[in-house]
Parts: sequence; structure tokens; C-alpha cells
Amino acid sequence: MSVDLPIRKIIHVDMDAFYASVEQMDNPELKGKPIAVGGGGKRGVISAASYEARKFGVKSAMAGTLAAKLCPDLIFVRHNFERYSEISKQIRKIFFDYTDLVEPLSLDEAYLDVTQNKKGNPSASLIAQEIRERILNEVGLTASAGISINKFVAKIASDYNKPNGQKTVTPEEVLEFLEQLDIRKFYGVGKVTAERMYQKGIFTGMDLKQKSLEYLEDNFGKSGAYYYHIVRGIHNSEVKPHRIRKSLAAERTFSENLSSEIFMLEKLEQIAQEVSKRLNKSNVAGKTVTLKIKYSDFTLQTRSKTLPYYISDKSVILETAKDLLYQEELNNSVRLLGISLSNLNTEKKEKPVVDKSVSVQLKFGF
Repeated sequence: MSVDLPIRKIIHVDMDAFYASVEQMDNPELKGKPIAVGGGGKRGVISAASYEARKFGVKSAMAGTLAAKLCPDLIFVRHNFERYSEISKQIRKIFFDYTDLVEPLSLDEAYLDVTQNKKGNPSASLIAQEIRERILNEVGLTASAGISINKFVAKIASDYNKPNGQKTVTPEEVLEFLEQLDIRKFYGVGKVTAERMYQKGIFTGMDLKQKSLEYLEDNFGKSGAYYYHIVRGIHNSEVKPHRIRKSLAAERTFSENLSSEIFMLEKLEQIAQEVSKRLNKSNVAGKTVTLKIKYSDFTLQTRSKTLPYYISDKSVILETAKDLLYQEELNNSVRLLGISLSNLNTEKKEKPVVDKSVSVQLKFGF
């Protein structure tokens, strides 16, 4: 059976080095210099790096101490999330001039469905170009964009001509685009999965496409069907203006490594308090508590427990986190602890539809 899928016009807008660019815009003396947002101090971790810093290998999630070694002239700047949020709202206001179907992924990126748009413009590429020009002229920052038939391809495309560029993948180009793509570029294929695919001779989209649905499900579990469909350009997820939160978390990085569970209890209480505060503010609760532990050697471990009822109270979150902490011995001294709550009461359970023989009708102007 062959099914004609609706061809959408999706734009993925991604701000260029957003936090760092905001800091450079607000502080002209930082323009053209290598800067890192966050990462200051002995235990700091970088949240964002300017393109000048990236040339030295500095990137987000990197320890500040390592970044300073890679780039001796690196300038560390403190976070200003209130300012980033303010700028983000200005950018989203521009988005809504074109469509109400805007799905923010974070402060610095969003999907837009412009299949039917407020400007009556049939060209998604021209809309993306106009949006980027407006962001530059009205906000003062550059953005990159990807344009294609679905969210998956649009997101990959937005990374192609960064910074301050865009790429359109038309319906006719989607399959060839995905076949030639390095598997590491596939959104949803992480570092560990990419290594497993390499071991099985899967290096490109073409290699992935040669594998049957059964093979991918046998080797990659539930994700197998996802990989099978995306490499064929099939990704039916709609742009959702009101995204449902799937988890809520808080974490702390310590100035000194903690080597005993006893010393961690006070920290866990503070983290549990923050998680509870955020849950109550959002009026949600969850069943699954996950304890995140990052050791001094930067290895990461998570331990989870699902309760038979929804919780949001600090004391219950803390007690569950304690149980997880004492579940097994620590591998090393600890530099970071985090608690997250998932399986929230906001989630809607939808049964995925899997069709092994879906064809895409390539009749659309971009």
C-alpha cells in the first residue's frame, strides 16, 4: 500500500552562537574576540562560545580550564539568562508575523510551519531569508535557517551554511541529501549510537538505507523504526506551538569534588527543592526520578526509579534521590549531581503509526 503524505514547508531557525552573540552585541569591546559564556572558575562549564573561540576548539559543555588551555586569550563572561530570554521574545515576535505554528526548542531555535502563512508567500526560502534579515535589522543578531519538507531535514539543513546562512532541501532533493549525509549528522543519532553504526558498516545515509526495518529494530531497539523512516525522508511530526514538557531537572557543579554520600545529602536537598519549585510553578508532577552523577573523571552515570504515583513534593523527591544515591557504591569522587523528574502528567500517549511502504508525493514549490 502506498500513502501520500502531506508535504509541509518547514523552516528551522537557529541563532548563531546566541548567548555569546548577545554578549558581544551588548558589549562592543567583546566583538571580534574569543569569548565563552560561563566556564569561569576552577569548576565552571561553558554554556556557549563565540565563533572566534570555536576556531581554537572551544565549545559548549567543555570545562573552562580546558578551554583556557586551548585558547589562552579566551574571555569568560557570566550568564545573563534574563537578557537572553528578553532577546528571544523579540525574535519569536518576528516569527509570529509569518505564522502561528511556531515551536520553540530553546531560547535560540524554533521550527516554523509556513505551508499556509500570514504573508501569502508561496516560497519558504524567501520567507526564511526575510525573517533572517529582520532579525539582523531589528535585533542586531545573525541567524541561520534550514528549509525542507519536515522538521528532521530542516534541522539538519540549518547547520549547513552557518553562520548567517541558509539551505533549502526541496522535496526532489531530500532522498539524495539524506543518502549522502554522514550518519553523525542525523539528528537523533548520538555519539554512542554513531559508533555502534560504524561498527556495523553504517557510515552514511545510503548505508543506513540498505538495512531492513527488522535489522534496525533488532540492533537498535525502538529507535530502529525511527532510523528506517527518517533516512527515507519520512518524519510526520507536526510543528506544535505548545510543546508538552517531558521532563524537568536541576543540577549543581561543585567547587570541590565530593567523595562521600554524606556530604552529598545537603546538596541533594537543595537540588530537590529547586526541582519541586519548578514543578509547582509549572503545575506538573511526575513518576520517574533520575539521579545524575558526574564523576571527577567526567564519566556520567544515571540511576532512575519509577513510582506508582505522581509526585512534586520536595521531601518525596529527596527521599527517592537518596535511595538512588545509596543504590550502589560511587565509582569515584563526584563533581556534579542532578535530579530530574520525567513521565510527567502532561504527557499524551500516542501510538506511533509505522507503514513499511510509504511514498512521498513530490509536488511542492520551495
